[in-house]
Amino acid sequence: MFDGSLTSTITKAPPLAAPALEPTARPAVPDRIEDLGIQQSVVTDLILRYLWLHGSGSLASLHTTLKLSFPILETLFHQLRTQQVLEVKGMVGNDYAFTLTGGGRAMAASRNEVCQYVGATPVSLDQYHAVVKAQAAKIRLNRDTLRVAFDDLVLPDGLLDQLGPSLIGHQSLFLYGGTGNGKTSIAERVLRIYKDAVLVPYAVEVSGHIVTIFDPVVHRVVPGSDPMLDPRWVLCERPCITVGGEFSASMLELRLDEGPHIFIAPCQLKANNGILIVDDFGRQMITPRELLNRWIVPLDRRVDYLTLASGMKFQVPFELMVVFSSNLDPRELADEAFLRRIQTKVLVEDVTPELFDEIFQRVAQSNNCFAEPGAAQYLRERCLEQAGGNLRACYPIDIFRLVKAISEYEGRPVRFTKVNIDRAVALYFAKSPSV
Repeated sequence: MFDGSLTSTITKAPPLAAPALEPTARPAVPDRIEDLGIQQSVVTDLILRYLWLHGSGSLASLHTTLKLSFPILETLFHQLRTQQVLEVKGMVGNDYAFTLTGGGRAMAASRNEVCQYVGATPVSLDQYHAVVKAQAAKIRLNRDTLRVAFDDLVLPDGLLDQLGPSLIGHQSLFLYGGTGNGKTSIAERVLRIYKDAVLVPYAVEVSGHIVTIFDPVVHRVVPGSDPMLDPRWVLCERPCITVGGEFSASMLELRLDEGPHIFIAPCQLKANNGILIVDDFGRQMITPRELLNRWIVPLDRRVDYLTLASGMKFQVPFELMVVFSSNLDPRELADEAFLRRIQTKVLVEDVTPELFDEIFQRVAQSNNCFAEPGAAQYLRERCLEQAGGNLRACYPIDIFRLVKAISEYEGRPVRFTKVNIDRAVALYFAKSPSV
C-alpha cells in the first residue's frame, strides 16, 4: 500500500482533455459590457485603480491585466474620456496612451480607499455556479484502470473494489484504519483518476465585492490557450488540497485581506471540481462536531453558504470530493447524521505477509538497494515481534530510510542486511524505559 521510493511523484501529468462543457456553460469572450454579468461600476473602478497604480496605461496594458476584450475596453475608454476622467497623452502604434485627469485622480483615490484590487476582472456568481456544476466529475472506472492510477502502490483487489464505487459516484469518502497503512498515499493519488481539465475563475463578484478564487499554489495551469475562451477563466488541472492538524473553523470561511480589501476564498471553494483531503481527521483544531455542524448541508446538497463582512450570506457550489483520512474509529469521531453523509467508509487494513514482502521488494528495487537473501522475511519477522503482531505498509520504506542514514553516517554502501535491519529496527520501534 506504500509507494516504494523516497522521491515518488504524487500526481501524473498525462495530456488532459479540455472540459466538455455545453455551449451555454462555456464562458465565451464577452464583447459587450452587459455580457460580463457584473456591475459596470466594478469594471470602471478596476480601470481607475490600474491608472492610479501605474500612472498611465493603454488599451493593450488594460487587456493584459484586466482580462477584458478590446471592444469592451474601447467602449469604457470613450465613456471615461467623454466624462473627462481620462486624457490622451499620445499614440503607441494604433493604441492610445492615456492617464487620469485631475478629477479622475480624485475619483480613483476615493475608489482606492474602498478596494485596492487590480487584476483580472471578476466573473459573476451565477456564471461561476453554472460552470462549476457543468464541470462536475463524470468518472468511468474498473479494477484495471484503478490499478493503473495506483500503480506505484501495492493494493489488494478487495481494497480497489471498495474504492471504485465511491470514486465513480464522486461521493465523500472516509478512509480509516491503523496508522502507516497508506491512507494518505491513497487519498493523494485519487486525483489521478481524472483525465480532464477544468476552468477556474481568477475572481468572483458578489454584490460589488471581489472574492479571489484562483490560487497559483493550488491550481496548476494547463499549457495552451483558447482564443474563444473568456480570459477571466484559467484552464487548470482538477485541484487537490490537503489540510491536516492546522485545519480550523476559520479556514472554512471567507478571509478578508485588510490590505487590498478583497475576500480570499476558503479551502473548499478553491477545491471545487476537485478533491479536499482532511488528513488525520479527528486531530484538527476544529472538532468533528463543529465540522459536522458546518458541513452537514454542503455534504448533502452540494451547496455551501458564505458570509461577507457586512453579514450578507450567499450561496456557492460545493462540487468536490471530500476525503477524510483517520486512524480513529469513525463511530467515535462523528454521529450517525454525519457518517450518513459520508457515503463510503473504507477500512485500510494491515498488510498481509505477501503484500509486505512485495512492498519490501519495490523499496529495494526502486532505490537500487542490495537485499541479502531472506531479508524481506527477516524484516517482516522483526516488525511483527516489535509491533505486537501488526504489519504496517510503511515499515519497509521507513526502515530503508534508517538503513540508508546508518550507511551514509558510516560511509558504507546502502544494503538491506540482517545486521543493518536489526540496527534500524532498534532505532525505529520505541522501547519501554527501564526502571
